[in-house]
Amino acid sequence: MKILGVSSCFMYPDKNRLVFGPKTLLYMEKDMANFLARPGVMPVLVPDLREAEMDSFIDHCDGFVFQGGTDISPQSYGEVPILDNRWPGDPVRDAYELKLMKKAIERDKPVFGICRGFQLMNVFFGGTLFQDIKTQRENSILHRDAEKYDQLDHSVDFKKGGLFERLHSNRTNRVNSVHHQGVKNLGENLTIQATCSEDGIVEAFTWNEREEGKVMAVQWHPEFFSNYSGEGLINGSAVYDHFLQFL
Repeated sequence: MKILGVSSCFMYPDKNRLVFGPKTLLYMEKDMANFLARPGVMPVLVPDLREAEMDSFIDHCDGFVFQGGTDISPQSYGEVPILDNRWPGDPVRDAYELKLMKKAIERDKPVFGICRGFQLMNVFFGGTLFQDIKTQRENSILHRDAEKYDQLDHSVDFKKGGLFERLHSNRTNRVNSVHHQGVKNLGENLTIQATCSEDGIVEAFTWNEREEGKVMAVQWHPEFFSNYSGEGLINGSAVYDHFLQFL
């Protein structure tokens, strides 16, 4: 059995919450758990542990997935918040995940980032983000709609001859879109594998310091593809299946 460590989402103390109101909760989104679970692959939530326990936990994992969630904080990539800190992000979760990613990379573990995990990986490798695509990037399309949520989609262009083009040959090139932040400056040694066809926003990349696909990330949510009611998206499992070979 391969153990796949999944970074935690954080829910902070809330006196109005009836259960565990004064406590911080760590969780994994249900669709993500179902998407990642495969015969011989067990997704396990990585808690925010003390240093020694965290090191031991990581050593027992065969690979890692960084899941979606709240924004990356501007302070995590050295920028000043825009519009009176309208999108403050989560610096506490950022610190936990950046530490986890550092430990995983140092141990040469496979790493796959999804949505927030994609943005976090870009920041980890020295990149920056648009705090809000609509506000900061001219001529961009809508990349997040609260009402449509995982039903919002757009087409992508794959890098010619690249890994993602090879994995998605002879299929539609549409993906879902549930984000308002995006790559501004690309991180060091990252190779763009896909961009939005309509505005050029980066949608997928691989880290070129490892075997192709051992460390990579996507801006879309493949775990939500099963909920989609439109005419069809790319094969949501193709990239993940490729990633699993490195476990």
